[in-house]
Amino acid sequence: MIAQEKRVRARDLGISIGILPTGKWNAITDVEGVKVGHVSVIQGDSVRTGVTAIIPHDGNIFQDKVPAAVYVGNGFGKLMGISQIRELGNIETPILLTNTLNAPKVADALIDYMIHLPGNEKVRSVNPVVGETNDGGLNDIRGRHVHKEHVFQSLKEAKTGPVAEGNVGAGVGTETLGFKGGIGTASRKLPPSKGGYTVGVLVQSNFGGVLQINGAPVGRELHNFYMMEKKEPHKVDGSCMIIIATDAPLSPRNLERLAKRSYIAFGNVGAFSSNGSGDYSIAFSTHPACRVPYNGKTIEMEVKDVHNDEMSALFMAVWEATEEALLNSLFMAEDMTGINKRTVRSLPIKETLQILKKYNVLNHDKLPKATTK
Repeated sequence: MIAQEKRVRARDLGISIGILPTGKWNAITDVEGVKVGHVSVIQGDSVRTGVTAIIPHDGNIFQDKVPAAVYVGNGFGKLMGISQIRELGNIETPILLTNTLNAPKVADALIDYMIHLPGNEKVRSVNPVVGETNDGGLNDIRGRHVHKEHVFQSLKEAKTGPVAEGNVGAGVGTETLGFKGGIGTASRKLPPSKGGYTVGVLVQSNFGGVLQINGAPVGRELHNFYMMEKKEPHKVDGSCMIIIATDAPLSPRNLERLAKRSYIAFGNVGAFSSNGSGDYSIAFSTHPACRVPYNGKTIEMEVKDVHNDEMSALFMAVWEATEEALLNSLFMAEDMTGINKRTVRSLPIKETLQILKKYNVLNHDKLPKATTK
């Protein structure tokens, strides 16, 4: 048995992405009010799956909806709730992530959770938002092992503060760029001159390509990449869910623009959205002035929105946070053995650091810093 390397986040190894500072936790929970809950479902030698919940605020989200948007990078996925988000520009439930065949079951449980919340006694329509990736390479996905109790537990145990990463929740059975993938998160804080806003990102990574870190061809150097001839073909399909939260006051239009920029990071790490990859970005704003009440008291609404000309700093923040979150999903994941005794190895940290030193892409944070004024 090969000894596991200690797993650490990318930044702790001297891998800095971009120029902006992180929030306190360097996680999506740096956006005030956002909570994350994981439930991992690991049973016997073939069940390797789970569910992850992202809750935008402490209140009743159905009664106090948040503006939101979706960007579709490649639509080979089973994202539930997408049409209403696009039509109305908001979400009214927590966002749940799981595996492909469990998405309908998780959505059913989420509906049950929402209609039984105090204040929702007369609700007769709910748009559950459930994203997924296919973990069938390690998990008995046909068994559909995520049940209602797992969903309720993920919502009940959701919290702020540090977020568990790697082989946890919806990331238990995923694999990315030829290595074990999983959950990753990161955040960025804008300077006061740009609004002082926070952008946080959480990813469920499960896709193929050729791994790059700060431009260094890590996948190629490690001889593990798509199209390489080897005994077991490199997994290229599978999907990626990118969840973006911000406290900036943004309309659904600008949230969609924000979500698009996450795709820059997706390409930067070596992904290219294969035919069978369902790659989606969901962005929402937690700003109180942007909330959409279920029972509006007036005919008209005043919508607060950042000016178009002031969006660039937010675009940079989402690129940086997404790229770091994707890398964290790799660096924090551990080796995993699952169905049919198949093992997916984690990214080898020692060898990766040697490659990064070779290409001189470590410790960029020692360069002149961005303005904080």
